[in-house]
Parts: sequence; C-alpha cells; structure tokens
Amino acid sequence: MVPALCATLLAAPAGWAQDAPAQAPPAAAAGEAADDAATDEALDTSVPLEEIRRYVTVYSAIKQAYVEPVEDKALMEAAIRGLLFDLDPHSVYFDKASAEDFDEQSRGAYEGIGVELQRQPDGNLKVIAPIDGTPAERAGLQSGDLITAIDGKTFDPDEGDTSAPLRGPAGSSLTLTIVRKGKDAPFDVTLTRDTIRITSIRGRMLEPGYGYIRISAFQADTAADFETQLEALKTEAGGRLRGLVIDLRSNPGGLLTSAVQIADDLLETGAIVSTRGRIAISDAEFSATPGDRLAGAPVVLLVDAGSASASEVLAGALRDNDRARVVGSRTFGKGSVQTLLPLDNGDSVKLTTARYFTPSGKSIQALGIVPDVVLHPAADAADGGRASYVESSLPGHLSGDEEGQGNAGDNAGEVLGGETHIDAALEELKKLAAAAPRSPATVPSS
Repeated sequence: MVPALCATLLAAPAGWAQDAPAQAPPAAAAGEAADDAATDEALDTSVPLEEIRRYVTVYSAIKQAYVEPVEDKALMEAAIRGLLFDLDPHSVYFDKASAEDFDEQSRGAYEGIGVELQRQPDGNLKVIAPIDGTPAERAGLQSGDLITAIDGKTFDPDEGDTSAPLRGPAGSSLTLTIVRKGKDAPFDVTLTRDTIRITSIRGRMLEPGYGYIRISAFQADTAADFETQLEALKTEAGGRLRGLVIDLRSNPGGLLTSAVQIADDLLETGAIVSTRGRIAISDAEFSATPGDRLAGAPVVLLVDAGSASASEVLAGALRDNDRARVVGSRTFGKGSVQTLLPLDNGDSVKLTTARYFTPSGKSIQALGIVPDVVLHPAADAADGGRASYVESSLPGHLSGDEEGQGNAGDNAGEVLGGETHIDAALEELKKLAAAAPRSPATVPSS
C-alpha cells in the first residue's frame, strides 16, 4: 500500500522544504479507463520474489563472510540508500538527526555554517551557494567549491549524509578541505559554527518610487516578511511604488507555499503553479485570489543560474501571467517536487513524487526559465560567471520535456553577482513604468 504522504514537499536542490496543500484537489480526468489504469499502476507495490531472493542472498553473504562484522541496522540503511541513490539526485534517505536538521532549515534557524550543498556520488559536497551573512559567506566559500574533507576526514560514497558534521554547537570550529576550480591544489578553510538565522528578505529604495526586494530563500516567514517589506517601501515612496525589482539570484528555493503566496500578493487572477505525479495526492493547482499589493505597478524579476525550484515557480507564475519581466540568465531548471515520507523510527525518505508546471502548462525540468532580457557576468567574474552545474548536468536527473532539442544542458545559465545587474534590472523596470498608463492619483512624483 502506498504510504500516506506527509504535508511536506521538497523543491530546492539542496534540501529546502516545500509544503503540500492539506488536501490536494483531484486532477481533471482524461477518461475513466485511463484513471483506472493510472490507479492500478500507482498502487502496484508487488515485488518479484526472484529479486527478493537475490537481495537476501547478498545480505546473508555480507553478514557471514564480510571481513568485519556489520550490524543489521547499518546494512538495512545502506540498502534503503541504494534504492534511492540511482533514482534521481534529489531522492535521499535521512536518518533521524538529518531529518530534524532538515526541518530546522525549513524553519530558518539551525546551528552550522550556512551553506547550500549538493552531495556528489563519491560523497564529496559541492557548494551551491553560501547563505547571506553566515560563516560560510564570511569565510569566502564560493558556488562550485568542492568540500572533500571535514576536519581532515574524507568521505565514503556509502556514508549517507556526509554533510552532517557541518552541524554542531554555535561557537565550535571546524576545518574544511576545499577544491576550487582555478586553484592548483586543495586548501583548508577554518570556520566557526554559528546559529544560522536566515534573513530571507532585504529591501531598499533604488530611486524615488522604485523599490528593491532581495529574496535569498523561501522559508516559513518569507511571504509575511515580503509583505512587511513591501508596505515599508510603499510608505517610503509616499503610498505607492512606480515599480519593484525582485532579486532571486542564487536563491535555491524553499517552501512552495511562500512562493505561491508572494505570487498571489502580486496577481489579481490567474493560475500560479500546478504539480502532477502518479498518485492523486501529488496533483495540486494553486491560483491567485483578488488583490494586487502593487496595484498593477510593474515588476522585474532578476534571476541567474542559481535561481532554482520555488524561485522558478515565482518567476514562471508572474511571467506567464504577464505580470513581470524576467531579466538575467537561464535558471537552474529544477522542476521536480519531493515529498518527505516519515518512517516509524524517526528517519525519513525524501522522494521525488511530481513535476511542477508553470501556468502556461510548461515544465522547466532540466531546462529552466529563459529570461526575457539576457544579462551576462562582468568580465572579471569568477570562472567567467559560468555555472559549475545545473539540473541538466546532474547525473541521473529526470529528463525534461525539451531536453535533447538544443534547449538544455549546453545552454546552462550564468552566475550573476554584484550591483551592476541590479542597475540593469532597474533600467528595464523604468521602461515598463514609462509604457504603463499613469495618473497623479496612482503614481507618486519623484
């Protein structure tokens, strides 16, 4: 029997949480026969006896003949990890401690160094991005860095969650061995762990009437913080904004509900995102409710190759509804949804259960969102601004609808850092504002 899915779906490449609806609406039926066939397929949990016998044979051989004794628990955990390892890069097994750490990340407070990671097949940890204002950022860790050892201890491919030692009491220190592209040899970086309280929203006025909000991740409080920051900017602008730049660069994603709520804050009507999987609870549709907090003022979204998952949901929702212009570089391309399945011993399995689709019905899996206006890195950007990897380059990733048609993989986006790109986004915003109907009653004077 298919286990009941808990109300936590995961969308970010590095393990941020994404909430599912309490009750997912049923997907539109394509026909009774098709529905029955899909149900039969989804509920088929039979396992061939020959495969079970083969597994028991290997299990028994290890128990009896392996050079050192192996506990049953360790063998079973390794077997579960093996079941998940070859599925896709985002389906993983969490022991109890890792599951608790994961939950802390979704709440936005934990003790560690503050870095988003992707575990590699050899156990090494690739840095997606250091989180703003954390020990990892202060120590100079960069996107694409490879962590090959923690306190001198290298990783085992079968070790499981090799990132666990990065966590620890605030004030304790650890040393990372880093391999960085462009460096001739590995080098060590010493960091002091801290309580990571991720401030996911920052804002300021770029020019009179033109606001800027940076969203670094989608956490439980991000949507509420966005609304608070937006109201503060509107007050500073005299009651209304002429336009808003939303910066999603290197935002790895997070809680889907936060992204949906922010989209709803800026939309009067229209679809926001839908998810489709093999079982009914994986299918959901989110739509906007009346009320645009910007009263139609133009929006520009700034994205890059590090904008993933929930960031892509927000960008796709606003762009497909003609509510925003997307500028920057092609996004990461993570269009799959993960569900956290709690086990009876406190461990959890993070399993890919659905793909998500933008309002136009398109999947961005392994493709990403192509911006309306393309920006490029500065000439002196690290590694030329090239992304060290994107979804389409991850081993075992789910195939995208348009992959292999010259639209994915080779056309990976670029990493856009610095203030220059904010200036470019502001110029695009001014173009939109100049073309929009304006009246003294709705637009403040500068």
